[in-house]
Amino acid sequence: MSGIRWRRAWSGGLALAAGLAMIPVALAANDPLDRIGATEAIQARFDAATRQTQVSGKAAPDLCFSFALPEEWRLTEIGLKAVTSDADLSIGLRSAEELRDMPQPDLAIRDAAALQRDYEELLGRPAQSVSLTSEPRATRWSATWIDASLPTASQAMTVETLIVPLSSEWVLELSLSGVKSREAYEALAWRLMARLKVQGRADCRG
Repeated sequence: MSGIRWRRAWSGGLALAAGLAMIPVALAANDPLDRIGATEAIQARFDAATRQTQVSGKAAPDLCFSFALPEEWRLTEIGLKAVTSDADLSIGLRSAEELRDMPQPDLAIRDAAALQRDYEELLGRPAQSVSLTSEPRATRWSATWIDASLPTASQAMTVETLIVPLSSEWVLELSLSGVKSREAYEALAWRLMARLKVQGRADCRG
């Protein structure tokens, strides 16, 4: 089992934004934003018998989460990378304290507003299209920028994040990218959410 520390800052903002625009299906999802993350490690372990990667992490000493991904995934600086495909999963945590200046009453919607603000500041212009939908266990935020200078056939870039409330104090941000089709993306997102568990102190491992 291996682990990484949550990074306090995401570097290379503009360069990464350019890279996001080159994702084949124009669905970008890595978080290039400089902000405070959690201080606990993520753990990832591949189980060859079940062909699944078990992932766990901590938002706080008394608040943990875990989920399973199909096939083998390995840790990266911002989350996980599939071994047998181009799929990536970036993982972020944001606290209610960090979102205290946002006016929205719901924590997940405050986080979506913060993501919107941060990406628009990064890209230097507002999104042409924004979507915010409630799902059984998460809020899905997505935004699209259309510009002739983007190096994609559609000249569009979309970023999308699943925002999962872990408690009244923390939200988990899960962002998939590099998935070969929208159908495969939705299937993987559904499977991830179906296997997501939130645990209290008694079930948190050191």
